[in-house]
Parts: sequence; C-alpha cells; structure tokens
Amino acid sequence: MEQRAEIGASIVIKGDLTAQEDIVISGRVEGSISVEEHSVTVKPGAELVADIEARTILIGGQVMGALNASGAIELLPSADVEGELTASALRLSDGAVFNGKAHTTKARDAAKLQLAS
Repeated sequence: MEQRAEIGASIVIKGDLTAQEDIVISGRVEGSISVEEHSVTVKPGAELVADIEARTILIGGQVMGALNASGAIELLPSADVEGELTASALRLSDGAVFNGKAHTTKARDAAKLQLAS
C-alpha cells in the first residue's frame, strides 16, 4: 500500500517540505516541496508560494513558483498558476489560469527534425 500524507486546509507550512511519499495539500505552503519520486496534489482552495519538485504534479488551487516534474504536470479547471513549468507532459484543462513559461523535457524524435533534401 502506497503512503500518502495530507496537509489539511487549516495548516500553514513555512519552510522546506521533503517527503518520500505522495503529498496532498489543502492548506498553505510557503517555501519548497521536494518529493522527487512521488506526486504532489494541490487541492482547490489551497495556496502555495513554493517551488515544487516531484514525479507528477496535479494543481487545483493557487500556486506561485517553479514546478518541475519528471512526469506530467496537470492544471485542473480551478487552477491558478503563476511561474515556470517544466515536465515531460503538460495538461491544461479548460478554465485553468496559467501565467508564465512552460517547457517540455521529452526527447524530440531526431528523424522528425531532419530537413527534407
């Protein structure tokens, strides 16, 4: 059974959060979050001023910071994100608000990049 930690709506964390399990955030975090081999879920109503490093990131609340995922980043319809996104896959749902830069890290197919001669 996979472990999951939940940060409730009334909890405020100021500082660095590091874990070796999935994290679900409903409260407020100011600082950084690092769960490199796991996922971070930010529920609607949550507020983060934080950089996030995770395998996958699912955003439903407000986030300001740099988001870096080795897998996918998904912004739900209730998401409001300002910052820089870096992931192998990015998904933005209708209604999601995003201001910033986005980068994909998936390797490009070299054959598709060759010019026709």
